[in-house]
Amino acid sequence: MENHVTDILVTLNQNYLPQLKVMLTSLFLNSPGPCRVYLLHRSIPEVQLQILQKGVEQAGGMLFPISVDGGVLEQAPVTKQYPQEMYYRLLAAQLLPEDLQRVLYLDPDILIINSLRPLWELDLGDRMFAAAAHTGKTELANNVNKLRLGTEGKYFNSGVLLMDLEKARERIEPEQIFSFVESHGAELVLPDQDVLNVMYENDIFEIDDFIWNYDARKFSSYFLRSAGNATMEWVMEHTAILHFCGKAKPWKQHYTHRFGVLYQHYMQLAERYWRTVTV
Repeated sequence: MENHVTDILVTLNQNYLPQLKVMLTSLFLNSPGPCRVYLLHRSIPEVQLQILQKGVEQAGGMLFPISVDGGVLEQAPVTKQYPQEMYYRLLAAQLLPEDLQRVLYLDPDILIINSLRPLWELDLGDRMFAAAAHTGKTELANNVNKLRLGTEGKYFNSGVLLMDLEKARERIEPEQIFSFVESHGAELVLPDQDVLNVMYENDIFEIDDFIWNYDARKFSSYFLRSAGNATMEWVMEHTAILHFCGKAKPWKQHYTHRFGVLYQHYMQLAERYWRTVTV
């Protein structure tokens, strides 16, 4: 691709700002190069947005906060289980600037430990999305999700999602998503991720979770799947994205998984970096 700027998308509320700062710090350190960060939100205070903006600019990037209020989401079914924010990544093509061609969505509970450039430059062919599945040959989750959702392929994690926005503007109809959620809401466990897999499974280009969406809880599983090749040293050299999936989080007490100490190290680096940011 000719575009040397990486366009990153994040969607969150103010409760996840500390984790966003950790993720961004790891991005600045380990995937250098100009980036534009698009933040879709509904109620983050202006002073917090100013701090984020200065911090991203200080690292050589740009931040574009976009407040989502009404518009395409006015007809979206919204409940406690399905807040408005769950639609943001699925409808990113409708919510982001029309001249933006592709974007890389990242959950805030992520560490970037190697360059994102190869993923950003990936040729999607005719697919709208690139995503990884967290299900190996010895796991049951794929079969469970096939039965639960009536899908045929793998179950893809939506925490790392490369999007072709031009194709998405052509193919995604917001009303179809709203209708699906309205009629199948009781069946959805991870609503937006389930919708992605049910409605767009044929539009997903599979990427390697070992590299691009490594589930930080499952070192032993990856080690076995790789026949012993995916050691800690291998992960640190080759994996680009560590994803701290699930309810247990490394910024909370009693986190027991292997990469928790690494995350805490980046928490310290983030604290030092963002302390230097003044508004």
